[in-house]
Amino acid sequence: MKITDAVVIDEAELHESFVLNSGPGGQNVNKVHTAVQLRFNFTRSNALHDGAKARLRQLAGARATKAGEIIIEAREYRTQGQNRAAARRKLKALLEKALRPPTKRKRTQIPYSAKRKRLLKKRERSDLKSNRRTPTLDS
Repeated sequence: MKITDAVVIDEAELHESFVLNSGPGGQNVNKVHTAVQLRFNFTRSNALHDGAKARLRQLAGARATKAGEIIIEAREYRTQGQNRAAARRKLKALLEKALRPPTKRKRTQIPYSAKRKRLLKKRERSDLKSNRRTPTLDS
């Protein structure tokens, strides 16, 4: 399975099993195993580097097991073939996202005009509150 030009997952690393589907299919649902469970052990895969594996574990969330396996289920369609393709699309999208390194946040400076407006409003609010005080006899 080709993920990017540099990353290709060997088909032997993917394990599929078929289970009963609870989705669409009428009476066929009760007798044909159309839902797909796709398993990929990313910890043993040589195609991914350590940074991508760490991001993949985080992105997978509950789909990742403690053993380092990702379990993806597809049960949207009535046929095994369509569900198989859907599971592979989901895995590919997840891997593409994990392979993309996160962009560093660039700190931006607060514009001078925004700072000036904030201080002006603060001064106006302060003046308003000070005018509410009862006058003192001293002044």
